[in-house]
Amino acid sequence: MSPLTEEAEVGVADGAPSLDEHLERLRATYTRLDPAATARAIAAGAVLVDIRPVAQRVVEGEVPGSVIVERNVLEWRFAPTSRHRHPAAPGPGDDRTVVIMCSEGYASSLAAVSLRELGVERATDLVGGFLAWQAAGLPVVPPASRARAVVPAV
Repeated sequence: MSPLTEEAEVGVADGAPSLDEHLERLRATYTRLDPAATARAIAAGAVLVDIRPVAQRVVEGEVPGSVIVERNVLEWRFAPTSRHRHPAAPGPGDDRTVVIMCSEGYASSLAAVSLRELGVERATDLVGGFLAWQAAGLPVVPPASRARAVVPAV
């Protein structure tokens, strides 16, 4: 069980679902992708959207070619009717899959459901998030490489 899930279980009100139950119910409404399936989807034209905050990306690294849209603005950047849409967001008639990635695969589930509710029918998320992608040996830009690329040598 994730430390995040353990914390969420404390103080659950009578009759209210636990976070695990809530996630299970939401995840049952779509098909999630494991790292290998995500890599295949990207190769077929899917958009991988990294919603982790910059501090996490600096520590963990990044997936090459992913679209960076932090969680707090995701709906504005990917909702079909938003005038603030990201250029990578599928438009009307565009049936590309949008795979949401967070660090461990929890926030991404909530984000994928939110996008689906806004009309991004092929929104899904990466099971296990960035950490699962990295553990699967798929391409990553390591944090140290990214830092060297961003910080000029003195």
